[in-house]
Amino acid sequence: MKIVFMVEEPSMKVFLEIILNKILPNNIEKPLIIAHNGKNDLIKSIPIKLRSWKNYDDRFIIVLDQDSNDCKLLKTELLSLCKNSRNLYLVRIVCSELESWYFGDLAAVSRAYGKNYSSLTVKRKYRTPDKIKNAKSELRLIAPLYQPIDGAKKIAVHMDINNNTSNSFNMFISGVAKMSDINAIDNA
Repeated sequence: MKIVFMVEEPSMKVFLEIILNKILPNNIEKPLIIAHNGKNDLIKSIPIKLRSWKNYDDRFIIVLDQDSNDCKLLKTELLSLCKNSRNLYLVRIVCSELESWYFGDLAAVSRAYGKNYSSLTVKRKYRTPDKIKNAKSELRLIAPLYQPIDGAKKIAVHMDINNNTSNSFNMFISGVAKMSDINAIDNA
């Protein structure tokens, strides 16, 4: 069994290449992470890949940024694209974008950029990272050297998967754990 991650951009792929080593059990084959050229490319790709996939034991996790979309409607749309799949699949929405997950672990951001950002955790704006509008721009305000791919590498190595205040990150972690369970049979 292999877990196949379908993501919308290269920075998420880089992030997952690092963070999955902290999540997946050793008995799971190295995951395949397929990065797409944006949200539209990923959405077009989902039914095609799921329909043409030959190994029905493989499992799919589709990860997409919420951006300005309604989370529930977006997830419903993505699930409808998967409904004819013979593979087990899971859809996870990143609220609102990957950088929100970084705000959920400011200690990791601090270690990545050599500056203590822990004082931000008391500010209302940063208490609920999934609600930060345009988190990428916010991150660049506090860490001007931040670039998406390089930042994914720098921050992911320091992230504590058990200590993140982003609810969507925690839902992602629990979903990956469920999908990596050999005995899991229901779509989440």
